[in-house]
Amino acid sequence: MANSTDRLLHVYFFPFLAHGHLIPTVDMAKLFAGRGVKTTIVTTPLNAPNFSATTTTGPDIQTRLIDFPAAEFGLPAECQNLEFISAHNKGWEGVSQFTRAAVALREPFEKLLEQDRPDCLVADMLFPWATESAAKFGIPRLIFHGTSFFALAAGDAVATHEPQNRVSSDDESFVIPGLPDEVRFTRRQLPSRQTTGSSEKEEDFMFEFFKRVGESSSECFGTVVNSFYELEPAYADHYRRVLGRRSWHVGPVSLCNADDRAVRGKEATIGRDECLKWLDSKEPNTVVYVSFGSIVKFSAEQMREIAIGIEASELVTEVVRIGVSVGGREWSVDGGGTREVEEVMGMHRRAKALGEMARKAVEEGGSSYFDLSALIEELRSQT
Repeated sequence: MANSTDRLLHVYFFPFLAHGHLIPTVDMAKLFAGRGVKTTIVTTPLNAPNFSATTTTGPDIQTRLIDFPAAEFGLPAECQNLEFISAHNKGWEGVSQFTRAAVALREPFEKLLEQDRPDCLVADMLFPWATESAAKFGIPRLIFHGTSFFALAAGDAVATHEPQNRVSSDDESFVIPGLPDEVRFTRRQLPSRQTTGSSEKEEDFMFEFFKRVGESSSECFGTVVNSFYELEPAYADHYRRVLGRRSWHVGPVSLCNADDRAVRGKEATIGRDECLKWLDSKEPNTVVYVSFGSIVKFSAEQMREIAIGIEASELVTEVVRIGVSVGGREWSVDGGGTREVEEVMGMHRRAKALGEMARKAVEEGGSSYFDLSALIEELRSQT
């Protein structure tokens, strides 16, 4: 922590407007605040209540609000979170409209940067323009990735080497080159311009947007990753040493919220007490929790297939060896390509051991605790 005579380091946090991005960013802000860092979260008025309860139970965190230009992009005024697009079945066209509105946040956000002049900006990967905005005011920009080092390394390899262009069909598998493990994909599992129900104009916009997201990763000050070293040491090392990307693992950030996880995010369709009562009725180690994120929607047929797959499943996947191959035979923004769960459960003892490693990683002296300390000290040296 800084000496009492030092000016507090001030870090801005700017999460993308979706629950899966807001929640871990708020968790991270709490981690920084707990180390004596002045923290400010920037969001829109309708998103602020989603985390107001959790920020009042921990260290002091300021909130700055900017208006979301929904109407300007053909969206209702209450649409300030990507979950609205999913809940109202707006599809890929709606995602594109929402993304365009999010890009338009740049001007009001820059006004806040100019007013407050924070020492660092931690902005979501889906705000690629934030790197240029921060540079405009001489502020180092960190990208927050809610994903893993493995996903970052694999995505970088696909974008750089384009192995998908060297197979003869969409169903022929290819090896992603340069990774510590042999990982196979097919073209159908990768994002593409061809998205059902969207116009060519929207496809082009989204394609270029995600291309810019990838490019911004190599242009910023560095990356903070919601992971811990013991989970994926080969990929943490690969991302830093082979790809040469400055990065810090600071997770699992959710472990800073042991007392208030139930009050975060959107309200569940099934009550907490009802869920706990159902869980208490089951034998230990017999329940599998499967999450597809906060905006994916499945048809009744898809849900039945998933349930059947879970009932019939027995072991697990490559790399971390506790994961699940959930049938992603074809990439889809709405989960439409999910057909079955092939492998679940398995290696229960390894999963339990990794859970204990995760807790130790964020405790004082742990790998994530150390990396966060190193990041804070480096940021202080920049001021």
